[in-house]
Amino acid sequence: MKENECIEAGCACQGTTDSLAEVLPGGSVASGNQMKILLVDDADNMLLLLSEYLEGFGFSQILTASSANEAFALLTADPKVPVSDVVDIILMDINMAGIDGIEACRRIKNDMGCDDVPIIMVTGEVDLEHLNRAFNAGAMDYVTKPFHTFELHVRVKSALKLKQAMDAQKRVNAQLEEKNLALTEAIDNIKVLQGLLPICASCKNIRNDSGSWKQMEEYISEHSEAQFSHGICPECQQKHYPQIYKRLQEKGVRPS
Repeated sequence: MKENECIEAGCACQGTTDSLAEVLPGGSVASGNQMKILLVDDADNMLLLLSEYLEGFGFSQILTASSANEAFALLTADPKVPVSDVVDIILMDINMAGIDGIEACRRIKNDMGCDDVPIIMVTGEVDLEHLNRAFNAGAMDYVTKPFHTFELHVRVKSALKLKQAMDAQKRVNAQLEEKNLALTEAIDNIKVLQGLLPICASCKNIRNDSGSWKQMEEYISEHSEAQFSHGICPECQQKHYPQIYKRLQEKGVRPS
């Protein structure tokens, strides 16, 4: 085994992270170091090694769990906080005592409704049947032990970029939903003016949705952006102000 390539349980290679910033796509090792990573493994030495290497890659917010149940408890510690806000990605061993990684992945993805947190499975050997079950359970990727340092970092960064993209899409969807709600409310207000309006045949007042009768001007003002300018039509001038109407006619002024 080359010193710069792999780590195994119980050992840690030197000089593996110093040059990663120069060769990895996307630049700096520390990019995305505010993202939260959960490690789940029933072997304490593997948790320690993974933590050290992730810290070496520039990731500072690392959580650990030594069993699936401990991971469940951590993810649901605060019922008010969605699981997708507790961590950004999960690295989880497939072969664990009790609830294995595949079943834990299924529960996190399905039972907890956490379909937007990428899960990377960690396995000691490439067993196609296990990998197929893991992907069906919702895993997005896998890494093998002993780890190839470059591969481990690239896969973690890819998962984090996916999480960032999904978070960005959620923000866009929330904004669109808010705008759609405002548009729906506006359309509903317009529909009130376009629908059947109960209007008094005598005084021309309009009955609103609560059953109250309101003057037409007040009703229209409440349900639209319309403004009013008052005047007197020729018919009303002649009916209510006949003397003024007559003088205007004599002077040749046309009522308006």
